[in-house]
Amino acid sequence: MASAKIQKTIARQQEKISEGQFYEAHQQLRVIASRYVKSESWDAAIDLLYGGALALLKAGQGGSGGDLAIFLVDVLEKGGKEVGVGEKSKLLTILRAFPAREPTKKRFVMEMINWSSRVGEYLLGDPELHHVAGGIFAEECEPYEAERHLALGTKDSPEQLAKCEYDWYIQDEPNTAALYAARAIFPYLLVGNLRSANKAHLIFTSRLNSSNKSLSVQEVSSKSSDMRVYPILPLLNFLGLLLLAIQRGSSDLYKQLAKHYAPHVKEVDVWDDALAQIGETYFGIRIPRQGNPLFDMMGSMMGFGGGSPKPKPKKAEVPPPPAADLD
Repeated sequence: MASAKIQKTIARQQEKISEGQFYEAHQQLRVIASRYVKSESWDAAIDLLYGGALALLKAGQGGSGGDLAIFLVDVLEKGGKEVGVGEKSKLLTILRAFPAREPTKKRFVMEMINWSSRVGEYLLGDPELHHVAGGIFAEECEPYEAERHLALGTKDSPEQLAKCEYDWYIQDEPNTAALYAARAIFPYLLVGNLRSANKAHLIFTSRLNSSNKSLSVQEVSSKSSDMRVYPILPLLNFLGLLLLAIQRGSSDLYKQLAKHYAPHVKEVDVWDDALAQIGETYFGIRIPRQGNPLFDMMGSMMGFGGGSPKPKPKKAEVPPPPAADLD
């Protein structure tokens, strides 16, 4: 808890904020926090910036509040703070207080994730921070931001990402189901998370089935598992069989799938790079090296480099394959 002195300082600035003196409050909070930083009074600076950022954000001052929030992340690192429960609680409370679509929010999220990557145990950033950020971006219909963070989130992230992709899918044409399912599956495969890829596939297809009672579905069963086959959605069948091939570690099955579904995959066009990386990662099929393929592929799939169609927010175990002649 902040000291009485810090609480008094925040209260004074809160009065200014309530009177509409946003600029004055912002500048004074920054100056006082800088003094604490100079004297290496890290906890005081952190508490002041946290309280000040929240007060401004709650008053709708996203720019000023965001500036103090970013300053807070910088102080956490300079002060040698670890990615602990208290630190994450402060950052996530601030994140939730940002006005929708506030431009400084993305910068704050980037700084927060980068800090957790540098001082924490996760190279790509803390999963909980990713999960919450991704969920907030999903609620605000920011599909690319949602995807890039949920792909690196917690065990609960695949369900949220799959549901978001399905919600975006139903605003598009019915035959695009596999394109949106892939956006929930490929990112997990590209970071080596097969379990989450399977979960995302199961949730997406379950929603597809329950929401489309007239959709033609064939049940293909074996001793070990079952699979739903969609005669009019061949690429969705391909995704399910791809997950099975990965689970079995069968490069022969993968090559068979790639050959059989090549005409359909060619029509999509934007899957080529992701599938090449998946082929190398899971089946040892080498691809030419240019830069960092993993991050290039993630960028393509998650919106950094164009590629897959942009969602339209406004307008388990994987079963065995069916016979090769099924679409």
